[in-house]
Amino acid sequence: MVVKDDAWPVARLIPITSASGVEANERRAASALLAVIGAVDEFGRTLLKPLGAPAGRIQSFIEVPFKSNGRAIRPDGIITVTRAGKTWGAIVETKIGSSQLQPEQIDAYLDLARELDFNAVLSISNQYVTSSTAYPIDVDKRKTKRVALYHWSWVDVLTEAVVQREHRGVNDPDQAYILQELIRYLSDPRSGAVALESMGPTWIKVKDGARENTLRKTDPDVAALAARWDDLIRYLGLELTKDLGRSVTQVLGREERTPSERLAVLKDSLADNGRLYAELQVPDVAGRLEVMADLRSRQVIVSTRIDAPKDGRSRGRVSWLLRQLQNAPDNLTLEARVARSQTSLAAPLAQVRENPELLYPEQGKEIRQFVLSLTRNMGLKKDASKGSFIDSVVSTTKDHYADVLQNLRAWKATPPKLKKPPEEESVEEATELPPPVRDAIEDAQSEMVAQSADAPE
Repeated sequence: MVVKDDAWPVARLIPITSASGVEANERRAASALLAVIGAVDEFGRTLLKPLGAPAGRIQSFIEVPFKSNGRAIRPDGIITVTRAGKTWGAIVETKIGSSQLQPEQIDAYLDLARELDFNAVLSISNQYVTSSTAYPIDVDKRKTKRVALYHWSWVDVLTEAVVQREHRGVNDPDQAYILQELIRYLSDPRSGAVALESMGPTWIKVKDGARENTLRKTDPDVAALAARWDDLIRYLGLELTKDLGRSVTQVLGREERTPSERLAVLKDSLADNGRLYAELQVPDVAGRLEVMADLRSRQVIVSTRIDAPKDGRSRGRVSWLLRQLQNAPDNLTLEARVARSQTSLAAPLAQVRENPELLYPEQGKEIRQFVLSLTRNMGLKKDASKGSFIDSVVSTTKDHYADVLQNLRAWKATPPKLKKPPEEESVEEATELPPPVRDAIEDAQSEMVAQSADAPE
């Protein structure tokens, strides 16, 4: 049972602090977020439910002083949820900008949570994780047996706020206004809750090394950029989630399920062929978003694979695809992959519109799949400004989704039809009646149906 103290300082939406610099910004960000979690019912419950918190009265506190193992300790925040006389509690640690979580600090909070009978420790920073069960730094796993450990990135929080405000809604107008103010605050770079500032200090060295084919998978700089790439993909998924109001998730292969396995695969790809890649799944669309950055050719390529219809011939299958790409850009590359063959046929959409035969395989072979790819020149700057690498990846992905993927519909087989009785088939096969006679018969049948409906039972 979590014990609370009335003297704990309450988290304020507009905090007053004598601190300055990063410390002051961290306090302001933590206080504003915790205050809104307690003030906006739907937002607070949505964030805290995955942490195991019940649906109850939420209270938030800032910089509560404690003593643990004979020394003073002051977490950035405390969240409690009370329901039916029981209280759930979490200790909160926040970092902003490029500040990193420290293992010894998180270990100390886990010890404190165990002493105070708190349920969880929650950290918030600009560090990203690839799954809900991962944590951005190594901690003593023994300390998490009795206390749960969770992490949010600031982009996670901002995304959840936007989705709640724009898509799920907030019933109380005053609470909706408060949530909008939090969104405005966190969206401003001066808050320190920045989404993704740059590709990091290793960007130029690794970018040039890929072009010169001098990268080695054991190089720490290669590992650092590979990890930063997944930060960018996580950010991209959250950006799409904000725009669409649906959860966009990263898809990982069987050999990539853990952060260390994913990092190893990316390092191999980067060192061997200069490529970084990822897949994103948007709910209810025809295919996945496959995002690739080729550092050697300096291109960003966003693709979608879609199965070809199983009915008809090549002409009909290509026509089926072209009908769905009426608003797609001319430079979209269409690739037709042939069944039981390693070969494929490819051409820009503009050429296929004029000559669909460019995608027809040789007689006797069938198209099994189409691949639609949008290719752009890669930005070279390491920051997140317009024309940078980050901007080129985000803008190319969003343009591919808007112009191509959201307009696609997966092929579905035609439902089987019941076979008609022989007498009906023979009537249909008979010589067609002249229009005047046919119309007169239909009018008479309609009149009989109407009379039958009006007749008393």
